[in-house]
Amino acid sequence: MDPITNDTKLWEDFKKGEKYALTHIYYQYADPLFRYGKKYSFEDELVKDAIQDLFFDLIRTRASLGSTDRIYFYLIKALRRRLLKTHAGTRTLVLSDDEAENYSVNIVYSIEDEWIHKEGLTKKENILRKGLAELSPKQREILYYRYTCDFEYEQICEIMSMKYDSARKMVFRALKTLREHMADTNFTFFIMQVISKMGRPNSDGIRLGKG
Repeated sequence: MDPITNDTKLWEDFKKGEKYALTHIYYQYADPLFRYGKKYSFEDELVKDAIQDLFFDLIRTRASLGSTDRIYFYLIKALRRRLLKTHAGTRTLVLSDDEAENYSVNIVYSIEDEWIHKEGLTKKENILRKGLAELSPKQREILYYRYTCDFEYEQICEIMSMKYDSARKMVFRALKTLREHMADTNFTFFIMQVISKMGRPNSDGIRLGKG
């Protein structure tokens, strides 16, 4: 069955109160949401609490929720907004394109966190790590959405409050910086493989309950 149809039906069943739908959505997306939240400079418990609160709100308001055929996109967008509120305090999150371009939300798509203590990195992976370290937080964030989440530019623009052309330019500039570090390799294949690998949830899984 088409995954779009699956997501559409699953979401509609969740809105109707079907228990299987809530269980499926939670266990499919809790781990990726946690890893996404950890790309902010927040403690584990804060991220877990944000995810729990997100699901509580979804359950509480599910009868009035809109439709979606992309559940992961819906959840990422909602969690990002929640974490931004935590990060920005009382700041109103209605950003112009210029503000969105320059406002650092402190989300760091950085292999420093995930690879800095990892042994046995290949020479190419070490080169890529140095290249990623030169990118801005928003460049790392947009690469995460584009290559790990596989979001379309329209979705990225919606999440990051950017214009379509600005999003494409940011991706292009970020990849250009990385390509300069990876001049002697099959850059396109390698960058997609490595960025995707770095974004995968841990196989051990995440338990969001306290204790």
